[in-house]
Amino acid sequence: MSHVMPSLRDQLIEVVGAGHVLEDPQLTEQFERDWTGRFGGRALMVVRPGDAAEVARVVRACAEAGAAVVPQGGNTGLVGGAVPGDGEVVLSLIRLNEIGSVDAALGLVEVGAGVTLAALQAAARNAGFDAGLDFAARDSCTIGGAVACNAGGARALRHGTAGAHVAGIEAVLADGSVVTRMAGLAKDNAGYDLTSLLVGSEGTLGIVTRVLWRLAPRYDARVAALVPLPSVEAAAELLAALRAEAPSLESCDFFLDDGLSLVLEHQRRNSPIAPRAPVYVLAECAARVDPTEELAAALERAGIEDALIADDTPSRERLWALREGHADAIGAAGVPHKLDVGVPLAQLGAFLAAVPPAVTAACPDLPGGVRAILFGHLGDGNVHVNLLGPDDDDECADDAVLELVLEHGGTISAEHGVGVAKARWLERARGTAQVAAMRAIKQALDPKALLNPGKLLPPRT
Repeated sequence: MSHVMPSLRDQLIEVVGAGHVLEDPQLTEQFERDWTGRFGGRALMVVRPGDAAEVARVVRACAEAGAAVVPQGGNTGLVGGAVPGDGEVVLSLIRLNEIGSVDAALGLVEVGAGVTLAALQAAARNAGFDAGLDFAARDSCTIGGAVACNAGGARALRHGTAGAHVAGIEAVLADGSVVTRMAGLAKDNAGYDLTSLLVGSEGTLGIVTRVLWRLAPRYDARVAALVPLPSVEAAAELLAALRAEAPSLESCDFFLDDGLSLVLEHQRRNSPIAPRAPVYVLAECAARVDPTEELAAALERAGIEDALIADDTPSRERLWALREGHADAIGAAGVPHKLDVGVPLAQLGAFLAAVPPAVTAACPDLPGGVRAILFGHLGDGNVHVNLLGPDDDDECADDAVLELVLEHGGTISAEHGVGVAKARWLERARGTAQVAAMRAIKQALDPKALLNPGKLLPPRT
């Protein structure tokens, strides 16, 4: 790329201004490695366009120069899906941060790809709505990135993943052309649904620049419960009771006792639960009126006699800190291998029990062994597997986990995306025919493979 870089640099400076074309390693470093620290490489340069028209011009200039482009939002990804491999142009979308006026009649709002989830949540609340999406990276992650990997989070149980909120989309394709479907019509079957195609495509088919976001109702009355349980099977029984008795159920997460110990140590706090238990379920209900009676009825139906109830914001936040604090606590303990997977609820207990011995067997010569910290979203079988011990490039334990996932009828990616971390597993997970169809779509929309190369699709052998 050295022979085209000076000319390309000049073109990009003309489009976005010199202050938004970054080449100094001290400035580009934050864009070049993902949150885990495991994935990344050197960027040719980092470009920060200010609107969709500039994104289109940047992509067009890169296409003409034969330079690959890596779209990036808040860079909170965990699978290497939004960082360069070696010498690509990183196209940062963080300046596309405009939020339009909320259409109160339809519950829709136009959102730039660079808007953070926290900013969207605040705008929705101010308009009497809710964003309907939430997870721990809310202050940094962007809506464009959430849509690109179809992120989920704890509240997907009630409101669905990011894709469920996409009522329209604007995106720039590999040749710099712009596709726009922002009318927000509930009924519109004129041709292929390009919106759905782009959701979850991880920037390999097009660069999302704007989203028409479908908001959720705002529920201010909330109550949460932290329930210690003897087994995953007991947790599944509790979930059944919650679904039957608590229509206001919004989220239902789980974590294990070793994870709680790590979080308590990191946060330097004592356990709010005594005696301790093997499994913990954190459930939250939300409604327009106090849902405490609903939650109490569900707990009674499940035979729960010992639970921590939090019916005010500070106490709920303290309970959620035990679950959301897992990521920081794990990161403080080392550089984790993070695997976001999903298994059917009926297989969850067997899967969780099988992970520790499987990763130990996969890395018999590793000093200290492999520590597996498991937690996730009980309501949709989404498990976050965190492995401490293996080197960055040692994937033996990762492979053992993904093999277990497939054996238990699950998916290798529930909400974080495939990225580079799991690309070589895609054909095992989806089958030859589906991957061939994906390659055909990629070839049609990006024939030169310039959009986010090496991500999602497995390398050809």
